[in-house]
Amino acid sequence: MTIKPLADRVVLKACEMEETTKSGIVLAASSQEKPQVAEVVAVGPGGVVDGHEVTMYVKVGDKVITGKYSGTEVKVDKEEYTIVRQSEILAVVE
Repeated sequence: MTIKPLADRVVLKACEMEETTKSGIVLAASSQEKPQVAEVVAVGPGGVVDGHEVTMYVKVGDKVITGKYSGTEVKVDKEEYTIVRQSEILAVVE
């Protein structure tokens, strides 16, 4: 099954980041906070949203930073995704 976002929505998949403490201990993903860096998996077409023209600036494959509690989390085929509006994306990581 695939997810096709509508309007100005973007589908994100959290980047798995292995974190090491200053003392060299590697933290498991389950013991860390929700990652704020994610990869764009799908992008909606944009268009007119709430009476305003929306141009989509992100593209599939971009790494982006979102707010900690932004978006809606969904699970499809045992994979976890977050669906956000483009306006909830804070920055593109280059």
